[in-house]
Amino acid sequence: MARIHPTALVDPKAELDDDVEVGPYTLIGPQVRVGAGTRIGAHCVLEGRTTLGRDNRIYPFVSLGLPSQDKKYAGEPCELVIGDRNTIREYSTYHIGTVQGGGVTRLGNDNWMMAYTHLAHDCVVGNHTIFANNAQLAGHVQVGDWAILGGFTVVHQFVRIGAHAMTAMCALLFADVPPFVMAQGQPAQARTMNYEGLRRRGFGPQRIAAVKAMHKAIYREGLTLEQAVARIEALVDAHPEAAADVALMRDFLAGVDPQRGIVR
Repeated sequence: MARIHPTALVDPKAELDDDVEVGPYTLIGPQVRVGAGTRIGAHCVLEGRTTLGRDNRIYPFVSLGLPSQDKKYAGEPCELVIGDRNTIREYSTYHIGTVQGGGVTRLGNDNWMMAYTHLAHDCVVGNHTIFANNAQLAGHVQVGDWAILGGFTVVHQFVRIGAHAMTAMCALLFADVPPFVMAQGQPAQARTMNYEGLRRRGFGPQRIAAVKAMHKAIYREGLTLEQAVARIEALVDAHPEAAADVALMRDFLAGVDPQRGIVR
């Protein structure tokens, strides 16, 4: 049976799986579903159509599933969906989606979300990401797997951050950050690729070499984005081990909004 502190207010219609723990003074609304093994700390608020998977750790004063801060939101049945094994630290705020953005704000699995992080409406965050303190996403932002956002990173609406990318502290993003890129500044600029992070994740020398070649094509040879994509696609012949990495970059660049562009 779920272990609920006597001071917590859990609506009878809420669905809490086995081994869920709910701390003191926490409020859980009627449309909330929580998977087995999840622990929810004191003074949290879980409202709206909010679903949490298994084995999440929610620290005190977290707010999940409240209406978005989009003035267009008019009470439509939108959702917040959180996967498994996420750590969400104090004072983080994640809102439900909007009809205009597909209706769902989504956080994947195995993410490490530090204090005061914010996911606005319709954001989609992948797996194994790290958000340092006060990393803030505006609406409709997409973040790929294994991305790392430095403390106080601020991301403009509709911006995309590719897999394995990294931002420095206080980065201000108005443009997309391609996979593997390290970005810094206000506004952020591309500095290098996240080579050390890739090595720690098991990328071998050949894959690292392909990432270096992609960085050169995008940032060092004066090519247009279309020309860079063509150059990147040709890397598979020389680096067959990096075929998936090349495809990841190619597909990301194919989806860049010409008016927004990428960090330069």
